[in-house]
Amino acid sequence: MDVRGTVAAGWEPVRDAFLRNFEERGERGAAVAVHRDGEKVVDLWAGTKDADGTGPWTEDTAQVVRSATKGVSAAVPLLLHQRGLLDLDAPVSSYWPEFKAHGKDRVTVRQLLAHRAGVPVLDAPLTLAEAVDLDTATRAIAAQAPAWEPGAAHGYHAHTFSWLLSGLVHRVTGRTLGRWAAEEITGPSASTCGSACPTPRPTASAGSAPSRRSTRRAAAPSSSAPSARSPRRTRTRSRSPGAPSASSSPPRRERPRLPGGRTARLGGRLHRPLLSRFYAATLGPVDGADRLFAPATLALARTEESAGPDRVLLVGTRFGLGHMLHGPASRSSALLLRPPRPRWLLGFADPDTGIAFGYVTNGMRKTVTADPRAQALVRAVRSVTG
Repeated sequence: MDVRGTVAAGWEPVRDAFLRNFEERGERGAAVAVHRDGEKVVDLWAGTKDADGTGPWTEDTAQVVRSATKGVSAAVPLLLHQRGLLDLDAPVSSYWPEFKAHGKDRVTVRQLLAHRAGVPVLDAPLTLAEAVDLDTATRAIAAQAPAWEPGAAHGYHAHTFSWLLSGLVHRVTGRTLGRWAAEEITGPSASTCGSACPTPRPTASAGSAPSRRSTRRAAAPSSSAPSARSPRRTRTRSRSPGAPSASSSPPRRERPRLPGGRTARLGGRLHRPLLSRFYAATLGPVDGADRLFAPATLALARTEESAGPDRVLLVGTRFGLGHMLHGPASRSSALLLRPPRPRWLLGFADPDTGIAFGYVTNGMRKTVTADPRAQALVRAVRSVTG
């Protein structure tokens, strides 16, 4: 396997683990990048750019990502708070009046970011056209009755989080979440956000391999593609009363098609070290540019707001303000955006070690807790940092 890119001295174990993913774990095309204290120490790519083996993965190859866009998305309200434009303890409805429907009037911005709003699914399914229209989608989420008493429990809002953030950010700033991120987050680094900025619109990129999962559907930007052949609609079903399920993505063959045969997906696009660079910017300066988060904002992002049984995933999870947290409550937390069922990408920042990590692959794996390929890379990083 021809692995390309760069590795700083002492970081060779990450390259070795990356190569073993191809030799032992069925990797077909991927890239990994690591920053430490704002310096890029690993930047590697190999294999093919799509799941069918068409064309080599190059330095500029991008991949469509899903839940990993939540990390960039969550930075937007945190930065608005940092700038004095958003009160975390104010009701969401004070900025977005329509959101108060069905008893959600007391849901605070803090609760929304901590996955405690109680609206992880929509009762009324949306077509693809409706799902990617900001006004239609945010009206639907504002009108949704909560699945549990807001604030009383938490559950990963896998399929609605970007609608919730988009509705709030649009009403605070007058700009879409994606546009605000593209125009403002690029300050700390010209490529921090890049094409990864969450935008509720179809995108086209290198292909990814489908997994043999359930064909249940869920429609939400930056989580999974509403995959219905128009005019079929998409919906998410609950596993049990009060426990909505973050359902799996449908097979690629059922995803809606764009002109020219391109596949439509909802989410952001990333290539090489952009995710790692974004998380590095939350910790400190990158390439001489100012840090993205002030120390107080970073402390807010990594402070536990939700912990325990997750009403959606039915396992224990921990969340700060918009970011999933790693490790037990007694330990200091890394900012983590690792989809509970990892698909294309894993990324995190660890303030204690100064590590920022980003991994992109063209092949999905049916794993509930962690992708073994990504975990092998993280173990290699830990072997270097101690």
